[in-house]
Amino acid sequence: MGLFNFKKKNQAKVATSNYKLVTDYANGFFGWNGKLYESDLIRSAIQVKSQTIGKSVAKHIRNDKDDNKEVNPDPYISILLSEPNPIMSGQMLQEKLITQLELNNNAFAVISRDSNGLPISIWPIVANSFEALQDVQGNLYVRFYMRNGTIYTFSYDDLIHLRKDFSSNDIFGTPITRTLEPLMQVVTTIDEGIVSAIKNSAMVKWLLKFNQTIRPEDIKKNVDEFTQTYLKTSNNDSIGVAGVDAKADAIQIEPKDYVPNEKQMNATVQRIYSLFHTNINILQANYSENQWISYYESQIEPILRQLSEQYTLKLFTRSQRLQGNQIIFESSNLSYASMQTKLSLVQMVDRGIMSRNEVRSYFNLSPVDGGDEMLLRLDTAKINDNNSQSKGGEET
Repeated sequence: MGLFNFKKKNQAKVATSNYKLVTDYANGFFGWNGKLYESDLIRSAIQVKSQTIGKSVAKHIRNDKDDNKEVNPDPYISILLSEPNPIMSGQMLQEKLITQLELNNNAFAVISRDSNGLPISIWPIVANSFEALQDVQGNLYVRFYMRNGTIYTFSYDDLIHLRKDFSSNDIFGTPITRTLEPLMQVVTTIDEGIVSAIKNSAMVKWLLKFNQTIRPEDIKKNVDEFTQTYLKTSNNDSIGVAGVDAKADAIQIEPKDYVPNEKQMNATVQRIYSLFHTNINILQANYSENQWISYYESQIEPILRQLSEQYTLKLFTRSQRLQGNQIIFESSNLSYASMQTKLSLVQMVDRGIMSRNEVRSYFNLSPVDGGDEMLLRLDTAKINDNNSQSKGGEET
């Protein structure tokens, strides 16, 4: 951190919970030196989700008593959502929060407010550990221990808190570390075995098998002579041709691909991907339309809803929320739909379900003037108690 200044709370508090976070610079927390995010398996599993949620667009919506919707009615909220702090865009903040959420099952961002209590910036918190505190009045705080030794304590009301596996603890999500640690140890051990095997196979390329017992110094002498005579062929007229007498057999060692326990390796990788609720098709962008929709609905939409609820709860007072103010994160699984599915959306326009600009967005086309106006086919009309409808939309 170190990029923001907040007053530390010095009130007497009682610790209720304590957690150590997983960061890519932690030391000694895991058998693989705690550098969880340096693993290609973990990083690939997290990146797809963080980048997808990062592309969602945060909007301020206000619903009045007549259920009319205003989009981004307050400029200060609109700017805050798109530029949460001087060094991040809204997309960057969302990606950082989701990365921390996947690593720790907890992610935090602190809201800085002006003298009137209005939010002016949002900063993500990447700490080595944190603990929940409570004062004698029952107010909740969270104390963060940063990697540079700094300690910050923030009111929980000023914290955007995302969590997963919210089960055993009353406040925090249950960390994934204990479940992931043995799997990562298996992967690390197998990777080290592969590297060692490759190094060993590259060291010995020829084997001289002597047909008689000779002294060690003579073995070394004969090996050196063989190397100088037959392996260094820059001055040899018979390039590619070598001779050896009957006292030794020259055997060439062929390098071989070595994958120790490949079946176990694949099974472990699949178990890791299952923990992150993904698969190789999603990670390599080789998914079908139905596969992506399933992944989106099961993994992306729940987090988008949690983001919306946390932003709404922490950025607005109860009075403002009762007045219809809320933050939503707009995204769509249709962005990855096939061209055939996208073309079928055209019929949604003349039925007043979608606007022209909404459909154009799925084709990555810019909006047009008047494109947000809802259209309705002429052969359709509202049916009520006072009139009925016949073909062509004419009243009878």
